[in-house]
Amino acid sequence: MYKLCFFVPESHLEPVKRAVFDAGAGKMGDYDSCCWQALGQGQFRPLKGADPHIGEVGELEYVQEYRVETLCHGDVVRDVVAALRKAHPYEEPAFDVWALTQELMM
Repeated sequence: MYKLCFFVPESHLEPVKRAVFDAGAGKMGDYDSCCWQALGQGQFRPLKGADPHIGEVGELEYVQEYRVETLCHGDVVRDVVAALRKAHPYEEPAFDVWALTQELMM
């Protein structure tokens, strides 16, 4: 089992969540589409060569983004990350994937 955490602008929250859920994330027992999310402020500066969805090259940008956390079984984790990358509007979406200890989850 893995935990996926990603950051996404408000404008794309639901489509990106739907993509990762459709790829197999967010399943817990008899439930699906499970996640936790919180709104916060992200920042970044696109560098030369970037093609930013939001902001301008060389300018510091602040944007309202959601932090979304969900669970993912190991047999679909690669498909889930591929779906996240495809649905996300950023060139370089920020995300983490953590392996979870199974014996504590039983």
